[in-house]
Amino acid sequence: MVTIGDVAREAGVSRSTASYALSGKRSISPEVREKVEQAVRQLGYTPNAGARALATSQTKVIALLARFLDDEFAPAMLQYILGVTNEARELGYDTLLVSEEDGVSALKRISDSRMADGFVLLNVAERDDRLDILRAASQPGALVGLPAETAGVDVFDLDFEGAGRLMVDTLHDLGHRELVLVSQPEHVLERGGAYVWRLANAAADRAAELGVLLHPYFGSSTQPQIGRDLSAFLDAHPSATGLLLNNEAAAAALPSVLHERGLSSPHDLSVIGRYSDDFARTFSLPYSAIDSAAAELGRRAVEHLVSRIEGSTDAGTTVVDLIAPRIDDRGSIAAPPTQH
Repeated sequence: MVTIGDVAREAGVSRSTASYALSGKRSISPEVREKVEQAVRQLGYTPNAGARALATSQTKVIALLARFLDDEFAPAMLQYILGVTNEARELGYDTLLVSEEDGVSALKRISDSRMADGFVLLNVAERDDRLDILRAASQPGALVGLPAETAGVDVFDLDFEGAGRLMVDTLHDLGHRELVLVSQPEHVLERGGAYVWRLANAAADRAAELGVLLHPYFGSSTQPQIGRDLSAFLDAHPSATGLLLNNEAAAAALPSVLHERGLSSPHDLSVIGRYSDDFARTFSLPYSAIDSAAAELGRRAVEHLVSRIEGSTDAGTTVVDLIAPRIDDRGSIAAPPTQH
């Protein structure tokens, strides 16, 4: 195994100089630093994590706390995880994925043991029981998801209220006057998934303002039930000309449902979903959608977290960063059939 001594010999410097060049704890000339970095690349040297933590009080590890829940569509969650891990790698950090159900105990254990330099929390509930532990931790954290109380934490999320209004506005402007909205399962809302009601309530309020009839439903997150749900919703409202989806499983199931019913989009039904561009590519979805910005949210959360870890962000301020919604038009929205 290559050691720091090997790097020092290759670079023609002392062991301490090589160590300082890598840790940044002392000023080293650019020429010497370049020699050391070249030796690292040639020898394939990887610093010992334990020794680095003792020397610098940093592990170069970010703990990602994610819950894989039975009532959520796992491929959608994967997009958020990839967004975090990819950005962490770009910034020189490894990611410790923690998926145990008891997030409170996990967060406290990792914080107390200093296994990680900071935390990113996914599946953030409206009143998330992990937040008190995070606020008390010595390490900083960032949330992907908007809780009811944002004091003392950095928050990154999609503007779901804006997304609901944008969905309704877009179809109203095209002439649609009756829409169906399919949200995540109701128990996602009951356990604190506030993004569900934020989008649904904003869409309902906007529809009422514009004189649009909106039929809201909760749909399953699993097959084949979500396919049956979609068919039942469409059967209940045959005059609806637009379908809004805040449910990734529904979006993935819709092509087969429309095919079975002999319908096409947008000729028979305009469709706007809410999911990431990567998700659309994974399932070859042809529907226009508001990008859930999973990768961008992960990037922003990790970038800000690393700036806190490395001391380049004001410790006395926090951010609430909501990404403005935009529709990626894939050709599934048009004037309603009677206006073609």
